Amino acid sequence: MFRALEERNYRLYFGGQVLSNAGTWMQRVAQDWLVLDLSGSSAVALGITTALQFLPFLLFSLWGGTLADRIPRRKLLVITQVVMGALAIVLGVLAIAGLATVGIVYVLAFALGVAAAFDNPARQAFVNEIVGKERLGNAIALNSASFNLARLVGPALAGVMVAVVGSGWVFILNGLSFVVTIAALLAMRTSELRPQKRQDGAVKLSQGLRYVGRNADLVLVLALAFIVATFGLNYQMTMALMARNQFEVGAEAFGVMSTALALGALVGSLLAARRVHIPLRLVVGSAFVFGAVEVVNGLAPTYVSMLVLLPFAGLCAMTFTTSAQTYLQSRSEGWVRGRVMGVYTLLFFGGTPLGAPVIGWASEQWGPRVGLIGGGALTFVISGIAVLVYLRHRKRRLDLDAVVTDATVSPEPAR
Repeated sequence: MFRALEERNYRLYFGGQVLSNAGTWMQRVAQDWLVLDLSGSSAVALGITTALQFLPFLLFSLWGGTLADRIPRRKLLVITQVVMGALAIVLGVLAIAGLATVGIVYVLAFALGVAAAFDNPARQAFVNEIVGKERLGNAIALNSASFNLARLVGPALAGVMVAVVGSGWVFILNGLSFVVTIAALLAMRTSELRPQKRQDGAVKLSQGLRYVGRNADLVLVLALAFIVATFGLNYQMTMALMARNQFEVGAEAFGVMSTALALGALVGSLLAARRVHIPLRLVVGSAFVFGAVEVVNGLAPTYVSMLVLLPFAGLCAMTFTTSAQTYLQSRSEGWVRGRVMGVYTLLFFGGTPLGAPVIGWASEQWGPRVGLIGGGALTFVISGIAVLVYLRHRKRRLDLDAVVTDATVSPEPAR
């Protein structure tokens, strides 16, 4: 389960990621609280802040992936980590000095999103250089485990710090955490890295898109990632609606629901770490199972029954995301891997802002259960359509290959 940690370079990387992820979750909580303080508890201002932080994934992820194929990925990660740490410290200083405004938070949130859009594809592609193909799936799963462990600890710690010392010091602490992450990257032994083959000549985005288009299995996995993220991964919103409007429980009970989901995701990450080989059928099957489990969650009759079901939702979600990432990285060549993960980042993170308003509107019109049931059903059905299109394309390709083979090997007819 922890075999990737046998690598010294990965131990450094993993340790830095645990601290960085905890700081990131702390910053999210403190930033939301700061916006509410500055705006007079405006939900609109909070929504704009979140949108501005995710908008750069739609605008710059493809270029981030291209840059990850153009320059050394470790160097790019050091740059993005420096930028993100500096932005956190700037926000912290302004908040402590009483100079922060909603407009300043908007600008810094957008800038942080830009840095993350360049950081994400490079970070995912760099894992292959640290551990190699044989331990890639294990390393990706452990990365997800660290993210979900931070999700359990970070928000709670941030809540205490905001109450005791204020949001500004949370931002400062997060900014300082990047020093450890950068030090871990610089301390890696370059002789133990596995440099990927670089593309000769100019590295262009169009070449990466053509590479993806020529591989139908990659297109299918990317399509499933977009479908699951757009329609299925809406739990933060739908759980809040179920807690308040359906089960009529308070914020504490909602917090327990979030913890149950995160625990399931953590278990799913650790189970994924045991897998050595990721077949395409696992990626496809986990998308279908996730959609079905979401429908079942929507049908839960009581708060307690939903609390029991939520860990299974978290487990299924993490099974899909870890298997999809591993499949994409293991099936793409090193010279184009950054651009492939750039497309994944665009579709996965860009899908949530597109689907959330639709699911929210449906929940408001017909009740919170519809958000979960409809999201799960759409995930299941549209995933099925994507798989049918893939199978039809593969059959045409096999038929064409058979015709070409017959024409090549058939002897010339007798005269």
